Order: sequence, then structure tokens, then C-alpha cells
Amino acid sequence: MLEVKSLRKALVPTSLIANPSPGNLQSTRLALHVTEDGSASPSCCWLYIASGCRVYKVLVSMEGSFVSQGKESLLIPEQTQVVDSAVVNRCPHRSEIQSIVLAETDSSSCFILGSVDSYGHLIVSKLDGTGDDVDRLTFSVSPRDFGAVECSWAGLCFNPSQWSMAAVARSFCKSVDVYDQDIHLRTLHTLWYPSSLIFMNHLCGGSEGSVLAVAEGCQLSIWDLRTKENGGCVNRICGSVGDIIYAVCSSPTGAIAAGGADRTVTIYDPRRWSALSRWLHCSKYEITGLAFSSVDSNYVYVQGVDYEILSGHWKESRKAFSFRGDSNWLGFSKCPNRDIVGGWCDSGNVFLADIGLGEGY
Repeated sequence: MLEVKSLRKALVPTSLIANPSPGNLQSTRLALHVTEDGSASPSCCWLYIASGCRVYKVLVSMEGSFVSQGKESLLIPEQTQVVDSAVVNRCPHRSEIQSIVLAETDSSSCFILGSVDSYGHLIVSKLDGTGDDVDRLTFSVSPRDFGAVECSWAGLCFNPSQWSMAAVARSFCKSVDVYDQDIHLRTLHTLWYPSSLIFMNHLCGGSEGSVLAVAEGCQLSIWDLRTKENGGCVNRICGSVGDIIYAVCSSPTGAIAAGGADRTVTIYDPRRWSALSRWLHCSKYEITGLAFSSVDSNYVYVQGVDYEILSGHWKESRKAFSFRGDSNWLGFSKCPNRDIVGGWCDSGNVFLADIGLGEGY
């Protein structure tokens, strides 16, 4: 069973972000990164936070392993320090940033940071382990109808098998633009307002890196970039009528999880697109963030609008642990290959949990 090794709470300096800008219900304005040093528990964690038109980086100490439990089995965070903070200067957006994503490159010492604003303007920078620019490698791209439409929520995801390929979803336009660096490849037109998207890996038939899963309205749509028929849409999976899906994620084994207003996490098998399991009413309110565990893919992390982040075994619909923020979530994220989960609240506090396997697992 998974257990929390440490749970930290830190206040982002008000000199850096005095008043965090309000975000949409989908909490996609936080990204986490840990520099791998071979240790079981990292000493620090980098947080990238988007507020207004800028991206900020904050270094938080993760030292210590004390965890206490309060009422309703909620874990109580321990106050920690912000070691360093700065503005990421390579993200000159002109409207409020809606989503940021960190992705690893072929080099273990470098990663890429992507940010997209409310008009769909995308900026991608290559950074080193401390967040500094690497050879000033940056590209930006704007949608073809930039300036002709209203601003709205926008989402971003990178192709894990080809980091130069990115997909940008724009809610108001009901569209998903796919880019290879600054080259526009194609536009996918959804039926409803998209709210989350991922590139799907670990698929059979040589389709890795060419299939997108998009949450739109109360359904999950599957798009194959190699297909022109039906606009590229190869499947639509309907959820509960009227209940919007806000979050979708994939596991290392290929399973897909979706959750939203129905407070249920549904796990799909991408080979047949049938539901493997449903964890009914695992959250008290809408689910706005999901992430599979990298330690054990039978566990999933769930973020709800009631300030709570919980972990549970989705096959058994069993809760493992949970902790709460102190106000509305403005961001939720998990490290790509490590079970460090974090949330950022509009109070300015960030919560970080370092999670691993328990003794005797």
C-alpha cells in the first residue's frame, strides 16, 4: 500500500506573487520537477506556477519525514521553507496563462516547459534542472485565428515519444491544434467544449504518439492523427449525461482514467474502450485533477474542488490517504516519473506530498 513519507506546506513569497490571478475550474497552472540525485527522498522540489501573464519558479525544501494525522484520517502538513524563487523570463504572454506542462527530453539533465494562454498562444522553452535556459532554445506559435475569438480556458499536452509535438485545446473554439515545434500540423474540431487532453502511449499497432484522448463535455473522444476520416475522430465514449468530464490521464500500462462532475473515476481499457473499473463517488464534489501513481499503477491520485487530494486503489475502490488545501485549488500536478504530488491554493500556499511504498508491501 502507498504511504506518505512527507507532507509539506509552504507559502509562496508575496513579493513574487502578491495576488494570484483567478483560474478556471480545471487546475492546470502548476508543474513539478525534482532533480534526480539517486536518493530515495529528494531534498528539494521545483514548482512552476502560472499567474496572470507570467510563470514563476519556486524551490521548496522537502527535508524531513514527519507525518501526522488529524480528523477524518486527513494528513496534516508540516510547514517548510521556500529556498529560492524567481520569474521565468522566457514566457512573455499577453493574456492570462491557462495551462503549463513540464516534459522530459531525451537528455536526463534537460526538460521542456510549455505554457498556453487564454487565446491559445503557445510558448515552449528548454530548461536545465534548475530552470535556467539551455542555449536559449525557445519557440512560440499562435493559432491561425488569433485575435478573432474570445479568450477562454486552454489546455496543453506534449507527446511523450516526441517532445517537439504538442497539442493545444481551446475551449471556446471547440478545437485542438497540433504542432510540431512552430509548424501547425492540423486542427481537430470537437463537438463540445474541451476541458482536458493527453497523448496516449503504450498502444498496440504502432500507434504510439499519434492518438489523442480529449475530454469534451460529458464524453471522451479519441483522435488518431494518421486518420482523415471523420475529422480524425475514431471513437466517442459517452459518460453520464450532463456531467462534464474535467480530467483525463493515462497510466504506464496504458489504461485511461477520466473524472468530472459525476464524482466518479472511470478506468478504460484502450484496446477495447470498455470500462475496467468505476470508483463511484470517490470525491465529495467535482473531480478536476487525476494522475496515476508511478510506483503502483493500481493507485490513482484524485483532486476535488473541496480542497482535497486523495489517493486510492481504483480496482478495489479503496481510499489510501488524503490531505486538504486551505482554499480553492489553482493548480494540481504530479512529477512525471516520481510520486510527488502537489497543489497550489489561491491563498498562496503550496502543498507537496512525497509518496512511496509502505513497509511489507
